[in-house]
Amino acid sequence: MEGERRIGVAIDFSDCSKKALRYAVDNVVRDGDHLILIYVLPQGYYEHGEMQLWETVGSPFLPLAEISDSEVTNKYGVKPDPETLDIVNTVARQKQIVVVMKIYWGDPREKILEAIDQIPLSCIVIGNRGLGKLKRAFMGSVSNHIVNNAACPVTVVKNVVNHED
Repeated sequence: MEGERRIGVAIDFSDCSKKALRYAVDNVVRDGDHLILIYVLPQGYYEHGEMQLWETVGSPFLPLAEISDSEVTNKYGVKPDPETLDIVNTVARQKQIVVVMKIYWGDPREKILEAIDQIPLSCIVIGNRGLGKLKRAFMGSVSNHIVNNAACPVTVVKNVVNHED
């Protein structure tokens, strides 16, 4: 993947990660890029199969055909939703890009930073659930952690929701 841009998008199939993915395909991804979906399963979600084999370094890159194949993704404990699959299949047809997914297991804050360094990513787009300051203080913010520690440019796409602290 030398010489090409590697655009990462942190996804968890939530509304805010789908907004981040849409933003990336509409505003960041260009012909010739690699779109790399970074998916992190939290601690405790893996006990068998492919997950144990790849838990320290993340899965191999899964090409778009395998991301769309539920037999393959089930081996990794991942269940992509139809909307996400539609977004990536459409952009792959419309632009001359390569779409792959890499799956990690553990703390999303640390694993996304690992992905940025290991792949390495040219930039990353990440969603933000739009939690208030109090909830972010208690729950921790993955996007804030990535913005403050990433070794590449980060774009945070906010999921605008009115929350009272």
